[in-house]
Amino acid sequence: MSESAEEPGRDREVLKIVALLAALVLALIFYFLWLGRIAVALLTSGEVAATALGIGVMILPLLGVWMVVSTIRSALDHQRLARRIHDEGLELDTADLPRRPSGRIERDAADDLFRSVQKEWEADPDNWRVSYRLARAYDCAGDRSRARDTMRRAVELEKREREAGA
Repeated sequence: MSESAEEPGRDREVLKIVALLAALVLALIFYFLWLGRIAVALLTSGEVAATALGIGVMILPLLGVWMVVSTIRSALDHQRLARRIHDEGLELDTADLPRRPSGRIERDAADDLFRSVQKEWEADPDNWRVSYRLARAYDCAGDRSRARDTMRRAVELEKREREAGA
């Protein structure tokens, strides 16, 4: 199937995901406002125990807002890198790798992919493109923690490159 024929279906999928995320963020905003209102009521009650509890309840929406904002920022950063990698034709090709019935890449194939990308990274560890590819290879191999750490590094390296070019 041609790329242009796949785009409308992909656009609908992206729109569904964005709509779901928007609905979840709105629900969280409502929840944070509700918790904030409870916290203010506790803080203004005049009782020591209620005031202490109010401080604790006030922390929850603040932490929640921080988590939502940082998650959205990370997602946008990752999407920017994915778009650039796609535009440059440097995406990892996993289409022909053997898969389990669940859709996950078989362990041996994922490990082979990881080893080949790791060699690229060892040759040029300060290149955000190679770090991005390594993060994706970690993800394919099932190492989510290292994938996140490496993706953070790729985002930072790409940001430095953009700032140096500006």
